[in-house]
Amino acid sequence: MLMKNPGSRLRYAWMLSAVLSLGAHGIAAADSETYPSRPITIVVPSAAGNVNDATARLIGDELTKVWNQPVIVDNRPGAGTTIGTRYVANAPKDGYTALLTFTAHVQNPSLYPDIGYDALNDFEAVSEVALSSTILAVSPNFPVKTLPELVELVKANPGKYPYGSYGMGTTGHILGELLKKEAGLDMEHIAYKGGAPLATDLVAGHVQIGLIAVGTAKALLDAGKLVPVAITGSQRSALLPNVPTFLEEGYEGFEPDAWMGLLVPAGVPQDRVQALSKEIARIVKEPAMEKRLMDLNLVPVGNTPEEFKKVLHDDYAKWTQVIKDVGITRQ
Repeated sequence: MLMKNPGSRLRYAWMLSAVLSLGAHGIAAADSETYPSRPITIVVPSAAGNVNDATARLIGDELTKVWNQPVIVDNRPGAGTTIGTRYVANAPKDGYTALLTFTAHVQNPSLYPDIGYDALNDFEAVSEVALSSTILAVSPNFPVKTLPELVELVKANPGKYPYGSYGMGTTGHILGELLKKEAGLDMEHIAYKGGAPLATDLVAGHVQIGLIAVGTAKALLDAGKLVPVAITGSQRSALLPNVPTFLEEGYEGFEPDAWMGLLVPAGVPQDRVQALSKEIARIVKEPAMEKRLMDLNLVPVGNTPEEFKKVLHDDYAKWTQVIKDVGITRQ
């Protein structure tokens, strides 16, 4: 609209300047708000009641005490963790929605043809929370108890001894196929719907060989209801120090330990990422929390965003190559 009166034009210009100034001040205020000033949601991309869910709730309780803000644990399971992960990838980039995920995060891009997000570039690393391991275990009545003996027995009886894992496309399945490839074994894969039913059948002897998470198997191992044969990792686990690694037995590719860690959507302000990372690292290293995590058969870590980012990139490359080599895909 054309204003013929010079005074009106001056008043209009002043008002426009004031509005723009207020808008800029509002943006600056939003950017500089004390973090966190409202509830935080931790999305767990798996079902309630498992070790990831339990860990998220332990961390959430501690964050609530420190920041005096509620921390909500939101379980969004399905499609090998991709449903919950996709939800966080598309969440606001404000630091109020985080993802507590695990190794499947860097395996899924090689297993699913289109997951709808970039596992590395759509997320910011916050902190690696803890490590776990996968163990090769056998039933108590299985005729051999060591990896060399197991390989010899299975080779002498092609197709006779199937192995179980805790699901199609899981770490247990991937490692089972890797062992078959490296040792030249003929073994059928039986995919269970989780670690608990696999453990039940291993104890009963319905399947005599299994790749199972240490957290699921630990009590059964301690009770002598399962026999440990070999464990993942570049060195022996503090949870099972008497169990040799696959590497010790001459099999490479089993070194990456399973991890659990916290991510936020890419684009969250770095000061908020650092604030969250600092608290997570402090919490998991507290003696009481260390004990609670060890009780869940996890080894606490608590590192910086830069350190966790390196783990993500290194493991992404390792698992991509392993999955390609063994030829596993999921639809």
